[in-house]
Amino acid sequence: MATHHPAVPHHVAIVMDGNGRWATKRFLPRIAGHKQGVDSLSRCVRACLERGIGVLTVFAFSSENWNRPSEEVSGLMELLALSLAKEVPSLNENGVQLHFIGDRERLFEKVRAGLAKAELDTSANSRLVFNVCFNYGGRWDIAQAAQKLAGRGEAITELSLDRAMALAHVPDPDLLIRTGGELRISNFLLWQAAYSELHFSDKLWPEFDEAALDEAIAVFRTRERRFGKTSAQVSRDGNNDNIKAA
Repeated sequence: MATHHPAVPHHVAIVMDGNGRWATKRFLPRIAGHKQGVDSLSRCVRACLERGIGVLTVFAFSSENWNRPSEEVSGLMELLALSLAKEVPSLNENGVQLHFIGDRERLFEKVRAGLAKAELDTSANSRLVFNVCFNYGGRWDIAQAAQKLAGRGEAITELSLDRAMALAHVPDPDLLIRTGGELRISNFLLWQAAYSELHFSDKLWPEFDEAALDEAIAVFRTRERRFGKTSAQVSRDGNNDNIKAA
C-alpha cells in the first residue's frame, strides 16, 4: 500500500525511558544513567539534523518525577544546569532553536535562568526546533491552556485550546517514540499526539543510537496516515501529514 508522507517525519517526539535501568544493570548510581542519557540525546540531535527532521521534542522530566528520591531529583536539576552550559554553544552553532516546555515554578533559580538564556541565545535559529519538556505533563498542558483562555475571557474551543497549548509554536508530532520497552506514553503530549504514529523501542535510552532512530523512521514509512479518512480517500486525495501549519 502506498504511503503519502515524506521519507522522514517532520516532527519526532521521544519519551526517553531507561536511564535508571541502564545504570542499575551496570551497578552504577541512577544519576550515572541520566548522564549517559544526555550523551545519547546529543547524538540524537545530531542524527535529526543529518536526516532533515525539522522538530524534535523530548520528555526529559515529568511533573510526576518529583516523587522520585530527593537526591535523584537534585541530581537531575544539577545535570540540566551543567548540560545547558556544555551543550548550548554547540547547538547554537548548528542552527538549533531551543524551547523548554513545562512549569518552571518549582525549578531551581539557576536552572530557570539557564533555560531563559538558552532560549534567547538560540531564538534566531531555524534548522531544528528542539523542545525539551521539563517538569511537563500532558494534563498540565491542557489545564494551563484552559486557564489561560478563561483568564482572557475567551471561549474554550478545540481551536482556541490548540493555540494555547505549550507547543503551539510547532505542528503536532508525526512520530512518537518511546524507548525502554514500556508500552505507554506516560502523560506526554496527550493533546498533540492524537494522530501521531507510535513506535516502541526495547532499547534503553542510553543505548538508543542512529540505527535505532533509522529503524523507527523505517517503520513510520510503512504506516498509512489517514486522519479519519478511508484508505481510498487517502489514495485519491493524498495525505496532509501536518494538521497544524508550522
